Amino acid sequence: MSPLQIAIAYPLAALVLLALDAVWLSTMAERLYRGGIGHLMAASPHWGAAALFYVIYLAGILFFAVAPALDARRPVLTGLGLGALLGLVAYATFSLTNHATLRDWPWRVTLADLLWGPVLTGLTAAATCLLLPWVQGLLRR
Repeated sequence: MSPLQIAIAYPLAALVLLALDAVWLSTMAERLYRGGIGHLMAASPHWGAAALFYVIYLAGILFFAVAPALDARRPVLTGLGLGALLGLVAYATFSLTNHATLRDWPWRVTLADLLWGPVLTGLTAAATCLLLPWVQGLLRR
């Protein structure tokens, strides 16, 4: 990816990722997380840590999913697949480590993470691959 593509793709991916994750967290926080791991949750989010996660994770999506997908014959499908794989690895690392080391970490939270990570990351990468050429075309006009 060129520096210009990165400059365009990063905010595109951020919009998609943050919108999807906001929907997930607003609908599932109380049902899934508060009920399953509420005793571990802080009274309010640590926004700095959350921001740092998103900054790093978005860079990972661009590097490991979007950039290789742009060179593929079918970039959107490739981005979906590579993003889903990255999401599975990342969310499995987090949730299975917690499951292995924390007392009372529920399987339903682990299973939800193992489903949500690939969906979130795959859709973010695919949407970025779909929108990037369109936005580049608009900027060339």
